[in-house]
Amino acid sequence: SPDEGWQVYTSAQAPDGKCLCTAVIPVQGSCSRDLRSHQLRQLTEKVQNISQSMEVLDLRTYRDLQYVRNTESLMKGLDSRLKVAAESQKSLNAKSFQELKDKMTELLPLLPVLDQYKADTRLIVHLKEEVRNLSGSLLAIQEEMGAYDYEELQQRVLMLEARLHACMQKLGCGKLTGVSNPITIRASGSRFGSWMTDTMTPSADSRVWYMDGYYKGRRVLEFRTLNDFITGQNFVQHLLPHPWAGTGHVVFNGSLYYNKYQSNVAVKYHFRSRSVLVQRSLAGAGYNNTFPYSWGGFSDIDFMVDESGLWAVYTTNQNAGNIVVSRVDPQTLEVLRSWDTGYPKRSAGESFIICGTLYVTNSHLAGAKIYFAYYTNTSSYEYTDIPFHNQYSHISMLDYNPRERVLYTWNNGHQVIYNVTLFHVIKTSGE
Repeated sequence: SPDEGWQVYTSAQAPDGKCLCTAVIPVQGSCSRDLRSHQLRQLTEKVQNISQSMEVLDLRTYRDLQYVRNTESLMKGLDSRLKVAAESQKSLNAKSFQELKDKMTELLPLLPVLDQYKADTRLIVHLKEEVRNLSGSLLAIQEEMGAYDYEELQQRVLMLEARLHACMQKLGCGKLTGVSNPITIRASGSRFGSWMTDTMTPSADSRVWYMDGYYKGRRVLEFRTLNDFITGQNFVQHLLPHPWAGTGHVVFNGSLYYNKYQSNVAVKYHFRSRSVLVQRSLAGAGYNNTFPYSWGGFSDIDFMVDESGLWAVYTTNQNAGNIVVSRVDPQTLEVLRSWDTGYPKRSAGESFIICGTLYVTNSHLAGAKIYFAYYTNTSSYEYTDIPFHNQYSHISMLDYNPRERVLYTWNNGHQVIYNVTLFHVIKTSGE
């Protein structure tokens, strides 16, 4: 901006029509912000340290409190025995004395617990001092940034998020070149199921949906955050009006899209209103284990979302059991366009879509690879060889989340994610 002292020294037009400018960097340029950047780094480190310390303290305190509660009745009993012994020493025979000694021995492990409480007290004092330092740093930064109030800063953050999203879009859709090692988030539920986050909400919305089982289920758990999902707390329950089939569900823009049990009907269930907004039959689509993935489980119809919108993967008798990929209108569930991939669905372990490309695994068991890719933009395919570690040896759900650019997996009762590596083609203005 002008008040920072930037000046255009010369400007000219190149032969290709582009504008060429030479600028004079101000003396008090971006380097003058180094101090503030350093303060922000220190502040971030303090926040991280405090958060970690508080988590450790919380877990340890909870554990120790449980132990103290478990020994409470023992302490009360020992206290009453001691009172009786003090009032009438004659009643304290050898047997009673030995019993008292045994009770005291049982309480000895309480001593290190109490010592830990003392240490935790010192930790709390340390954390309070950190918070005071943190408040001081915040105040200093606030004074330095005094020109901006909270509302303006919030607007700047929203603008930056929009620019970041635009930048991600500018990176364009990439070709899958690698899958990371698995990251286990939680172990819960039966062998088959699905879990997911919304693929189209702001980053602040980190709700997790959890659907255990592969057929006739109606119970959907909605967790407030990923951490709540990990700990299994702070959730609400949705009871679907129609049971589901398979595990190919997806949450997109506040609604759940799933296959209605014993039918080829697609259902759109809206979480906020707790109602079905629309349902529509996928013409000719097989159901009820007619054309499932190789693991079975009524996985005939698989809904997916990528950067461009909602998809349905299934097959029909007309396609001789080969995978059909269809673009679906998320409002009406109408099929907009379909592609016949030529790949037999019963030979596929699972599949997912990234940037309009369907990737198919050759197995749901150990040693799986991403074996086949179908490109809807060119209606062409190729065989690939992208290995990934199938840690728990039985995948029954595999979906890509374009917002987070990770794969969500249900693997033998474990909820797992994989990061993906995409080869990007950079798009520049005018190209």
